[in-house]
Amino acid sequence: MADEVEFHPPSIGDFFPGAILFEGTPFEFTRINLVQVIATVLLVLFMVLGTRRMTVVPGRFQQIVEFGFGFVREQIAYQVIGKREGKGFVPLLSVLFFGIFFFNIMGVIPGTNIQGTSVIGVPLLLAVVAYIAFISAGIRKQGVGKFMKNSLVPSGVPVYLIPVIAVIEFISTFIFRPVSLTLRLLLNMMVGHLMLVLFFAATHFFLLSFNWLTFLAPGALAFGFAFTLFEIFVAFLQAYVFTILTAVYIQLAVADEH
Repeated sequence: MADEVEFHPPSIGDFFPGAILFEGTPFEFTRINLVQVIATVLLVLFMVLGTRRMTVVPGRFQQIVEFGFGFVREQIAYQVIGKREGKGFVPLLSVLFFGIFFFNIMGVIPGTNIQGTSVIGVPLLLAVVAYIAFISAGIRKQGVGKFMKNSLVPSGVPVYLIPVIAVIEFISTFIFRPVSLTLRLLLNMMVGHLMLVLFFAATHFFLLSFNWLTFLAPGALAFGFAFTLFEIFVAFLQAYVFTILTAVYIQLAVADEH
């Protein structure tokens, strides 16, 4: 029996599941797409049910929703951008925070077991949204000319260094920012998924090996559950980091000088 049991470690192929519907067409629908749809439906239900019948004395569910919105408003928008400027960005930052969190948390829900942000399309789309947000905020506040000047030429730079600094600032501001946002979210969630699969696959392998390795199964399972709790924290942390970095970029865009 031991010879029949094989260990199958997680691989990059986990992120390219077979099609569920419309295989071979531009509308191919995979398990990851299904997870994204489920996360979106859950997010909409969370928002609708939490705000449908709001009362002066909130119930527990309303308190959770209000706490979430209050956290984004007070700790991200107002604290980073400022109350006057940040008020207009609360809806965008709330969508980013809750959307990323719900997509991320799908990785620890039994039956789904993969994050909606673990393929590059979603992190890239969210990074583009953040990119457009901070550029449009800067142009709206300062105008195209002043925004580009403040973005590319920090105050106090000697004239002879302006060409070099401008190129560096352009790469840093308009290329590295969206790329770093995309890769930070994508790679963290990919690694988390691979680690969870590794622990639980190892548990299955040890348990069914029917030899001395069987005694390692409880340890692997314990590590799997511990890492599941850690992944819940990471799901929140990545949503927070992505949102607060977006807020920082917006704040830099609306500032008169950097």
